[in-house]
This record gives sequence, C-alpha cells and structure tokens, in this order.
Amino acid sequence: MRVLSGIQPTGRPHWGNYYGAIKQYIDLQSADEAYYFVANLHALNTVREKHQLHQFSWDAALDLLALGLDPNQANLFIQSDVPEVSELCWLLLAGTPMGLLERCVSYKDKIAKGLPVVAGLFAYPVLQAADILAYDANIVPVGEDQKQHIEVCRDIAKAFNHQYGEVFVIPEAKILDSSAKVPGTDGDKMSKSYDNFIEIFESPKKMKKKVMRISTDSREMHQSKDPETDHLFQLFSLFGSESEVQSMADLYRAGGFGYGDIKKQLAEAAEKFFAPAFERREELASKPDEVKQILGDGAAAARKKAGEVLLRAQKACGLK
Repeated sequence: MRVLSGIQPTGRPHWGNYYGAIKQYIDLQSADEAYYFVANLHALNTVREKHQLHQFSWDAALDLLALGLDPNQANLFIQSDVPEVSELCWLLLAGTPMGLLERCVSYKDKIAKGLPVVAGLFAYPVLQAADILAYDANIVPVGEDQKQHIEVCRDIAKAFNHQYGEVFVIPEAKILDSSAKVPGTDGDKMSKSYDNFIEIFESPKKMKKKVMRISTDSREMHQSKDPETDHLFQLFSLFGSESEVQSMADLYRAGGFGYGDIKKQLAEAAEKFFAPAFERREELASKPDEVKQILGDGAAAARKKAGEVLLRAQKACGLK
C-alpha cells in the first residue's frame, strides 16, 4: 500500500488541524511506502509574498517532523523540489475537460464569495491529480471537503488510461475521521476563517490567554451541566487522560464549579500534551542542515518514483 498526502503552507497549524488531519496522516506513515509533501505550488494561489511562502514552507516541514512524522518511515519533501509533477500536470491538463473543473465545488465557492479566481485555482484539481498519480498512490487521506477532488483525479486517470493504456494506478480516498469535532474559542468548528483557533506552537502564555477567552454559557456554578454538549469539555477530552476526562465529566454532572477552573485545567493539559512536540521543534530548528537533509532525501526518493511514472506516461503519449 502506498500513501500520499500534502499539506498547504498557508499558516501555522492549530488544534483542529492536528486532530482533523495531521495526526491521522502521521498514523498512516507505517504503510509500505508513504509520501508526505509541503504543497508550496498549491499555496501560490493565495500566498503571493515570496519570503512569506518560503517561511511558511519551512515551518510546515518543522511542524510535521515535530508532531511525529518519522523520516525513517515516510518521505517528506517540498512539492516544488519534484519538477516531474509539474510536467505530469501538463500531460493531464491536455486531456482534462473544462466542464469537469468548472463543476468543482471549491472553484464555484470562490466565485460565489466574490474572491479573486486565478487560473491556478481553476486547475488546482489537475495539479492535485498529478501529485497523487506521480507516486502510484493507492490511498489518499483527505477531509470530506476534498473528496470531490479525489473523484476528479480518478476520472482524469481513467480517461488517460482509456486513451493510452494502463498507465496510472487508480487511487482510493480515505476520508478522515471527523467524529471528534474540534470546537474553536466561540464553540463553532475551529478554523482560521472564523478566527477562533488556537495554534499548536504558540507560546503557552498566548495559548492560555486564548483558552481563558473561550465562550461559555451563563448557567450558575451550582447547576449540573451535561459534559457531552459542552465545547469546553470536548476540548479537554482531546488532551486529558482517560481518568482525568472521567473525573471532569463527573464534576460537570455534579455542578458546583466555575468555568474559569476548567479553562485553567484545559490550558495545563494542552501544554503538557504538546510539550514533547515543542521540544522536538526547537531541536529541529537549531539544526537546519539536518532538516534540509531530510527534505533532500525525501525529494530524491520522490523524484525517483515520479520520474518512473512520468516516463511511463510520456511513452504512452508518444513524447518519448
């Protein structure tokens, strides 16, 4: 089984990113082969300042390594360091119907919101297809909102295979578990778009300040509260041990506590949970040459595989 996943470097990861995607990506790294990349080519659609894009890409690599991605198990690299993917993208674009891309939800959403729409955004699913097909990926872990793009990838690959023969492996989407909703500071789903997020690697002081601003209801201290419907409890459940979570649930049902105490316990639990990642990240940041070596080795392995697939496609098209 070969797993492929990419993360766009458009800002620092928050708690929702970790539980909704990153943790699940890392849990899959023990596959026979795993490729994880920082999708800086995709990020060009929104990040237009060169120093910012470079820093975001570097930070994303550090974050993934600090959070548990093991270069001995998976190949980690920067997307633009594998030019074979861009060339493969053109081969796919040449046979992709405009109507297929016009139906993509993410493209239509941007138009509906009146946001600038560039050709790169329109062709985003084709580059994503090249990312996947270049490594003969069998499994692609994605959120529910990206499921359509995997279907587009499958359609593009099937059409190419129908025209030229069995060139590409047809990938399967693995929809990430979204059952553990990560609420933001306002109770809605944690998202940068809603400005209700708490970053993983911000200082404990800043993190605690955000936690203390989490919205709560107006019930009095003595009243019993249902932990299952409380977003503060849901957040604590992500970080506390099984016994701590059970004790907290009992406290909620008994009543007689203040939300300020719960927030302090949440901040302490989150800080403790991410402490090893903090230490690992600081260590990695102090050894940039080591990180560059990891990315270089990952890119070399990715280029080898992508080169094989590109050559296969070129021969099928008559380019070689």
